[in-house]
Amino acid sequence: MLEALHYEFIQNAILAGVLTGIVCGALGSLVVVNRIVFISGGIAHAAYGGIGLAVYLGIPFLAGTMGFTVAVAVIMALVVIKMKHRADTIIGALWAVGMAIGIILTDLTPGYNVDLISYLFGSILTVSRSDLYQMSLLCSIILFLVIFFYNDFLALSYDSEFAQLRGVPVKILYVLLMILIAVSIVMVIRVVGMILVIALLTIPPFIAEKYAESLGTMMFYSAGLAIAFSMAGIALSYGFNLTSGAAIILVSGVAFFLSFLIGRKSSGRT
Repeated sequence: MLEALHYEFIQNAILAGVLTGIVCGALGSLVVVNRIVFISGGIAHAAYGGIGLAVYLGIPFLAGTMGFTVAVAVIMALVVIKMKHRADTIIGALWAVGMAIGIILTDLTPGYNVDLISYLFGSILTVSRSDLYQMSLLCSIILFLVIFFYNDFLALSYDSEFAQLRGVPVKILYVLLMILIAVSIVMVIRVVGMILVIALLTIPPFIAEKYAESLGTMMFYSAGLAIAFSMAGIALSYGFNLTSGAAIILVSGVAFFLSFLIGRKSSGRT
């Protein structure tokens, strides 16, 4: 594997894995502590509508997918705020409609675009320098906003009612969180794919939560785990000619079950 480090596509993949890990650590922790995994999964799958839109209109992937996914995320956030008792049903419908739009637009596009497969299952080994520049910009924006609103996100995550009493604009902050999740999903799609992205957003924070003493520490540990899983997945993908996104998630899944078993054994002893 060491000789592979001389190849540019491996170097790009490693950098993409680091950027992805940082974003997944920061926002994945907020997804887990706020218990919005289902909503995040809905946003991830609805993003296929944006991919189909970008392909059909012949516009850059980032522009089409980002606009569509952020719009869906805002709608889902407003649904949760306004109709919380029916949110799961409406989110499920938006999830399905988003995917259907993507499939139909893809069908209407002349010819078959092979690159669509990479958006479904990820292809970190094909990330280019231009992709890295875009990922770096998005990662910087996400990190800045998470750090800037850290105390507000902390209050929202653990006691939203108290946060509202303190004057924190809870509803606006919740919509912002959904937008950031949508942006992070679009960014990570190139790495692990639309179908697998939610696993990388949730597995590292789930493991990290057991050992973290604060939300900030949880984000830090989660980022480290996500980066480690990405590096191990890249090695497996390169060494055994496997689909990169699936390899990364397989490593994450093994770590998840090991941490779960270790946690059960530890609790059993006490």
